[in-house]
Amino acid sequence: MPAHDVLIIGAGLAGQRAALAAAEKGASVAIMSKVHPVRSHSVAAAGGINAAISVDDDWHSHAYDTVKGSDFLGDQDAIEIMCSEAPGEVMHLEHMGVTFHRNDKGEMDLRAFGGASMKRTAYVADITGQALLHVLYEQLMKHHETVERFEEWFTTSLLKDDAGRCCGVLARDVRSGRMEAFTAKNVILACGGAGQAYKPTTNGLIVTGDGIAMAYRAGAPLMDMEMVQYHPTCLVETGILITEGARGEGAHLLNANGERFMEKMAPNKMELASRDVVSRAEQIEINEGRGVGPNGSGIYLDVTVVPRKRTLEALREIVNLGRDFAGVDITKEPITIRPGQHYIMGGVKTDVDGRTPIEGLYAAGEVACVSVHGGNRLGANSLLDTLIFGRRAGEHAAARSASMGMPAVDTKAQLREDAGRIDGIIARPHDGRRVSEIKNELGELMNKHAAVFRDEQGLQHALGEIGRLKEEAGKAWIDDRGTVFNQDVLGAIELGYMVDCAEATVVAAIERKESRGAQFRTDYPERNDGEWLKHIDITLEDGAGGGPRVSYSPVTITQWQPEERKY
Repeated sequence: MPAHDVLIIGAGLAGQRAALAAAEKGASVAIMSKVHPVRSHSVAAAGGINAAISVDDDWHSHAYDTVKGSDFLGDQDAIEIMCSEAPGEVMHLEHMGVTFHRNDKGEMDLRAFGGASMKRTAYVADITGQALLHVLYEQLMKHHETVERFEEWFTTSLLKDDAGRCCGVLARDVRSGRMEAFTAKNVILACGGAGQAYKPTTNGLIVTGDGIAMAYRAGAPLMDMEMVQYHPTCLVETGILITEGARGEGAHLLNANGERFMEKMAPNKMELASRDVVSRAEQIEINEGRGVGPNGSGIYLDVTVVPRKRTLEALREIVNLGRDFAGVDITKEPITIRPGQHYIMGGVKTDVDGRTPIEGLYAAGEVACVSVHGGNRLGANSLLDTLIFGRRAGEHAAARSASMGMPAVDTKAQLREDAGRIDGIIARPHDGRRVSEIKNELGELMNKHAAVFRDEQGLQHALGEIGRLKEEAGKAWIDDRGTVFNQDVLGAIELGYMVDCAEATVVAAIERKESRGAQFRTDYPERNDGEWLKHIDITLEDGAGGGPRVSYSPVTITQWQPEERKY
């Protein structure tokens, strides 16, 4: 049975940064992922990473922009840590070999992003996540003696000892179907968000809320789950993301009348207001009949106003996306976009060192809620979040492991239980619904009732339907009854994870009876600091068979008092 000081679940930017940090502190590390690490969803991050690098900038300005962007729901102590440590982390990445774009003077170039008071987004064309991920993976190769990689292993549950401490995981080897227990002094969840609970989404097929649901089932609280970001610019045809970098370079949003409608919603920031503001503005245009494209369901993103040379240099990937998936040359004509589900601001509740209330369990990246994003994440703060808090979680877990022995835990019973659960899925009779059918219905339900605009009636309807889908998911049948690369059985397990995440999201959205950030309630259209300047926490009562229970925790305010948010 493998045993390590620090076991990391997920090999995207948060996981790899945590692994490097723990290894550099002398810990024995294992990093486990259900896909090859460079296929982690971090590779899809396009626009850049924020840091107050310019001589004219200051991290306090970055922190204030982040607090304001969060609609004052972000915890300011965590935001201060993230923003103050950002310049050093970005320069460290450059020294490791990330080829950030340079300007004519040879200095690191910075582009404008939404909600920022100045240009502070470092970037590698529009493939920033891919560039960062590959460099970190190269660095990880240097630590092959202390970092063991388990690629294509699917985690099924967390291990806890009799005292309630997390001390490892159970996982299935995707290549063979073999189940194994992995013990560890500390476990760091770094396995991303839950975007696939929505349809459409910009998230890859692997983003199924695994870590959020496993921690939830183990007793960890979730926080801010109602805050789900819709990105303003996704292809109407497919939901594929068109990076905010396009608007950062100067692209315009136009309605059917050719109007730059953001003048009405955000006269100062226009297209570079915060994402929730831009997405709502677009949806209003569509709902009121000023949309474009099929059934008026889209908005024009006009990149032709950006010099063609600059577009081909800094936005080359979306040139390809426009051509391949929409049949449009974005250097010559506008492309049709709409808001699409993009990011989960909520997640497993942690402190600034990644610790959850379960001893020995950490979380970092989109799976976690520190909370640095609050009600709305600023573009290019996500990569920063993964790296800063991935590193901090890795360092803290390594330090904790140095002062303790390897935990003793009996894994046989839980191994039998998880293996039996998988065998039960494989053996289900073909008289229920297919996994894909239930997943599609869940995604469309969430996109209809828990999206840019929400109300009590729609949310209550969604909650009832999720209860039905949860029952149906427990009976869903699969075709593949083999052991080698059985993606069918993994999809059935992932469906359960997504349903749990969706339920927590809707329960929290019902509870928050105000509009703040990404939560816009048409029946409660105003922000209400008197009653709702607080986090909503969701815990699972009575283990995996219980239901969600709501509680609250305070928002940490250090130096910026809530004010009306205007762009």
